[in-house]
Amino acid sequence: MPRSLSQWLAYQSQLHPRDIELGLDRVRAVWQSMGAPAPAARVVTVAGTNGKGSSVAFLEQILLAAGYRTGCYTSPHLLRYNERIRIGGEVVSDQALCDAFERIERARGDLPLTYFEYGTLAAIHCMAQAPLDVAILEVGLGGRLDAVNIIDADVGLITGVALDHTDWLGDDLEQIGFEKAGIARAGRPLVYAARQMPGRIADHAAAIGARLVRLGVDYDYRANRDSWEWCFGDVVRTALPLPGMRGGIQLQNSAGVLAALHSLPAVPVPRQSVREGLLRARVAGRFDVRQRRCRWILDVAHNPQAARALSAQLADLHVPGSRHAVVGMLGDKALGEVLSLMEARVDRWHLLDLSGEPRGASAVELREALPPGVQARAGIWASMQACLDHLDEVTREQDQVLVFGSFVTVGQAMAWLAAAEPI
Repeated sequence: MPRSLSQWLAYQSQLHPRDIELGLDRVRAVWQSMGAPAPAARVVTVAGTNGKGSSVAFLEQILLAAGYRTGCYTSPHLLRYNERIRIGGEVVSDQALCDAFERIERARGDLPLTYFEYGTLAAIHCMAQAPLDVAILEVGLGGRLDAVNIIDADVGLITGVALDHTDWLGDDLEQIGFEKAGIARAGRPLVYAARQMPGRIADHAAAIGARLVRLGVDYDYRANRDSWEWCFGDVVRTALPLPGMRGGIQLQNSAGVLAALHSLPAVPVPRQSVREGLLRARVAGRFDVRQRRCRWILDVAHNPQAARALSAQLADLHVPGSRHAVVGMLGDKALGEVLSLMEARVDRWHLLDLSGEPRGASAVELREALPPGVQARAGIWASMQACLDHLDEVTREQDQVLVFGSFVTVGQAMAWLAAAEPI
């Protein structure tokens, strides 16, 4: 049996022939064999195409500020696997993960599990050992058939629906919406945190008797110059601070989080805790600003909706010099659409070859996906190290470096920045 965390992760990656296998039968059977541990007294499950990480961070920080003991499960990670599970705001130790994996291994018998299913069961096990007041579980893919959905959430939160993972979830918003609505439970709230909603979400909620809570129908928010306000029926929160995370979309995410907290039974949250949580919440790799000789921005935007939001944020930033974009993506993403949305914001392109990664796109594929008039301004790089070493030498104070795309890409850039010599 593996002994170290790295050995366990290598073992898991070889155990199942597929990276992804949707379905709950195997993972539920192993969970039940483990004694069906409950992650916490209350559970919030977060699904959606974009905004899940930010919403989890807002939920966690608000609840921590209110004095609750929380557990969070998110994926994927950027630098260390341990980032996926936090207890009381702190990442779990290697030993806690190894103990969880050993417990899962004893329980699974001959049932194969994917890498993600191991991680989900480990998160549930670690949280059940804590114990916790509230567990916040982020869906990895879809909702209905995602391993997280073995747990019955007290509140389901869907941040919004856009096209992504079409090979697995379907190629239209109605089908994707149905898959994400699978986190709903009879008699419990399902918060939908965007203004445009696929009709099948309402249909599914009605069919199972879930209570649908919609932005613009049951709750709403309004931005003022230096603050914002939120209302849910007769409940009104005024003079809220603008979130610490950048981007107009964070008001929508924050409003959905407040609706989820308002709907969570027996977990009151004082006004001051809301204020503190909104200001404290951060997510690494989401419009993550770093400073070297010039400003660097890291963002895991990898689908059209996220690229559109990133492009809007960049439009508000004046760059006197040149903006260099370093991009690496997975091949099953809408490469052409994402790159076209970013075209107007980029002066020089640096295309990273990820063909050695599972499902990774080659740099040549990325160049061919660029608009024809842009391809001459694009260079190809075999490694992140070589690319960023070069940019660190040639950029000036008035320039900007943007690194975006897959979690692998942003994680490699974060590791390079952590190891780079100070300027």
